[in-house]
Amino acid sequence: MREAVGLFDVSHMGVLQVEGPDAAVFLDSVCANDICGNDARRLKVGVSLYTHFLDSDANVIDDLLVYRRSEEQFLMVVNAANDEKDWAWLNAVREGSVCVDNERPWARSFGRGCTLRNLRDPKEGPDMLVDLALQGPRSREVLLALGSDEKSAVRLRELPWGGLMEGIFGGFDMIVSCTGYTGERVAYELFIHPEKSVALWKALLGVGEPFGIKPAGLGARDSLRTEAGLPLHGNEMAGELQLGVGDAGFAGYVKTYKPWFIGRSAYLAQEATRKSEVTRFRFDDKGVRMAHYGDPVVDRRGRMIGVVTSCAVDLEGFLLGQAYLKQEFTIEGTPIAIFQGASKQAGKAPAELSVGDRVAIPTPATVLSRFPLRG
Repeated sequence: MREAVGLFDVSHMGVLQVEGPDAAVFLDSVCANDICGNDARRLKVGVSLYTHFLDSDANVIDDLLVYRRSEEQFLMVVNAANDEKDWAWLNAVREGSVCVDNERPWARSFGRGCTLRNLRDPKEGPDMLVDLALQGPRSREVLLALGSDEKSAVRLRELPWGGLMEGIFGGFDMIVSCTGYTGERVAYELFIHPEKSVALWKALLGVGEPFGIKPAGLGARDSLRTEAGLPLHGNEMAGELQLGVGDAGFAGYVKTYKPWFIGRSAYLAQEATRKSEVTRFRFDDKGVRMAHYGDPVVDRRGRMIGVVTSCAVDLEGFLLGQAYLKQEFTIEGTPIAIFQGASKQAGKAPAELSVGDRVAIPTPATVLSRFPLRG
């Protein structure tokens, strides 16, 4: 996929929609990013952004993409594992049945007159949508190879990263966004009615064969997003470590200049005391054991400085991952070491060792830049 194009079935992802005159204001309340700021900052029609749902304690409920289809219509793609939870949260906020401000427990969110829709619910009939991801440097060529009218083809060629359009390609009426979770800048997510998704999948594989297309699974997507330094909810956000947005290294997506959104005060308090952050690393040698979530990370003197959150094989065959480390060790080039599988190893105290006993030795690794530089 880094060299050609990969096709991913992500139809399990949640697809929600907020509609009505109050939709933008409601989303501005429940999202940490800026939905309806001034003209320079507001989310414009045909554009998407990455954001987070926070609760009143600034815990990350989910991270998601918001797409503005029209002035009063917003599409949201949420993590599959959180789909039901997100749906329940949004409805509870709209109904005023959940606390949205710890300092003012009587407060309610703005824009509660909006309409919420779950577009994967069969009740939505012809408006149902599921997501397929076409990712990689040749993905635009594959999509154009399906065939379209000239206007749609021109719009696709000019679609910037994060852009959104509607068009007909290969006879399939779809929403196309220039987004993805693989780190590729030429990448698309295709929203189509579920009854047509299998036919579209087969058509893309057919026209994509000359371009080197390959169907890929979620394991491949996890490897790609790890290499790209992108967080996964439950690993680099929330999860057992209860990592916040700042912990994940994504503080820039929380717009604290907004006077209010759910979790704002608690988030500011979190950031005032935070001392660790997620970064990327790579093992110095090939052929070492895979690291897993929770494996201890130590500095050159053997002091524990954090834990692994994700690990995968990169394009060059090295094991590359992400780890939650003290901030002073997140600088690119910092030497670290990792005890792979240490939590599963039963060892003796050094004074109890006998000749022939085995002890765990950490494997050398090096901190990388937070995100890879791509040409």
